[in-house]
Amino acid sequence: MTTALITHEAGYEHLMPPGHPEQVARLAHVLEALEGKALTRVVAPMAAEDDLLRVHPRSHLERLRKAAPEAGWAQLDGDTFLSPGTMEAAWRAAGGAVRAVDMVMTGEARNAFVAMRPPGHHAERETPMGFCLFGTMAVAAMHALEHHGLARVAVVDFDVHHGNGTQDLLEEEARVFFASSHQSPLWPGSGGAHETGGHDNVLNLPLAPGTGSAGFRKAWEEQVFPRLRAHKPDLILVSAGFDAHRDDPLANLELEDGDFGWVTERLCGLADELCGGRLVSCLEGGYDLAALGRSAAAHVDALIAAAGR
Repeated sequence: MTTALITHEAGYEHLMPPGHPEQVARLAHVLEALEGKALTRVVAPMAAEDDLLRVHPRSHLERLRKAAPEAGWAQLDGDTFLSPGTMEAAWRAAGGAVRAVDMVMTGEARNAFVAMRPPGHHAERETPMGFCLFGTMAVAAMHALEHHGLARVAVVDFDVHHGNGTQDLLEEEARVFFASSHQSPLWPGSGGAHETGGHDNVLNLPLAPGTGSAGFRKAWEEQVFPRLRAHKPDLILVSAGFDAHRDDPLANLELEDGDFGWVTERLCGLADELCGGRLVSCLEGGYDLAALGRSAAAHVDALIAAAGR
């Protein structure tokens, strides 16, 4: 069994204004860090509109289509922009997540990493925000439930920012367990421990600035992993954001490269135990380019090791 790497050159055509942290170079650094690794490389397809409509109303799609510029940028909020290449990139980011689910469900791959941009975990049902347009993880989860007929799916998020969009899209879906660890206080300001979802299916772990490796690992060991095991998912989805790294300019949770390898290894172990190793991760944040490349490599190395077991 292998690890699939799903990406597309359209990810380079989602252009941001100069100085914007969610820059094209992010994808380049990730893919450069993964060169030479034993991966099954797959082209990210365009998402089917029906997949997007499982989590977003048609009006959301039409709003984005109408806002997309023919040149330059269209600004949706303080930090979310569209360029002429954005819509294809976003459609392929979601389509890549769907393709990854299909691959692990049919046995084409043991696990998969979707390296695309823009990210997705901040996009709410009708609100693009935080660099995100579509709720990629929610799209993947609902595809797994509705197309593949799974009984239960888990989504876990270790990005330094709360996965508010994923929570908004899935908190009323009893078949999904969602867990997010994130720095607090920090944008977007949501993700309090009291937010537990419509079916006690949401676990939020706000972590104080400077928590560091030991506190992060303790929180996951004591809270996320037991709840994940109790949910007994048929598939684990991972929002893989690497901006909790100590070198990241947007936060200060103070994690190291090895923490991302550790949490991935533990999640893969739970996937082996609970759901035949089926795990899909998608790139979210990470804005120090060197740290992003190293952290993504640690994450994917753990996926490859798990696929080879």
